[in-house]
This record gives sequence, structure tokens and C-alpha cells, in this order.
Amino acid sequence: MLISCPYCGPRDVSEFTYQGDATRTRPDPASADAAAWHEYVYERSNEAGPHREFWQHAGGCRAHVVVIRNTVTHEISSVAPARGDRI
Repeated sequence: MLISCPYCGPRDVSEFTYQGDATRTRPDPASADAAAWHEYVYERSNEAGPHREFWQHAGGCRAHVVVIRNTVTHEISSVAPARGDRI
């Protein structure tokens, strides 16, 4: 699988580290709501199809990127810098 880094160009997936689901909203860090934190940390829907994910180009420029990847075919439809997104 190739991921096209916005800064370095197409690179093998072995240069990247998966950083997590980019669709989830983190609870307020000061929150003591155990149910909200449990849902954020443990609950996953695991849907098939296009999925928004955080990746880091760990073996290259070290940039964080947002990748839209089909979880069935692993086809990547877009890659963008993760600026403004929370990782």
C-alpha cells in the first residue's frame, strides 16, 4: 500500500505509523465523566468502507496526515496534512 505524503510524495506504508480514528471527538480533558471517557477509549463501530484516519510519516518527514482509506480494499482516496485536527 502506498501513502502519498503531502511533503515527500508516494511512500510505502512501512514508513508510516497508524495514529488512530480521525472521526472521534475527545471529551474535555478536565472532564471526570467516566462514561464519556469509557466510550471514547473503548467503543468502536468498526464499519466497512471509507474511513478517516490519522497517520504519521514516522520513517520520513514525521508529519501527521489525515488519510481517507477504504477498510475493505485499502484503497486510499485522499491524504491531507493534519493541521487543525486533534491527534
